[in-house]
Amino acid sequence: MAFAKRVALAPRAVRQLRRVRSVYVAGMLLSALGLLSYDDATASGRQAVIAGVFVGVFAVLLTLTAVQLWRHGRTEHCSTAKKLTPLV
Repeated sequence: MAFAKRVALAPRAVRQLRRVRSVYVAGMLLSALGLLSYDDATASGRQAVIAGVFVGVFAVLLTLTAVQLWRHGRTEHCSTAKKLTPLV
């Protein structure tokens, strides 16, 4: 991992990742709400499993998005990041 080359994300990719974050959070919350709405485990076993899978998938997607944005913020030393990121 020490030899992994860090490549800066394009500004468009960063904007898309920031937008899709809210979609993943909403999907995770709605899936969790659906999972909590199933009171009787015997009558709604399959639906509860599917809702649990959705919560897991959205959590993984949200984590991957957060990691990508975090890694993008740590590329000050990268020349591509210096070219793509506007100076404030």
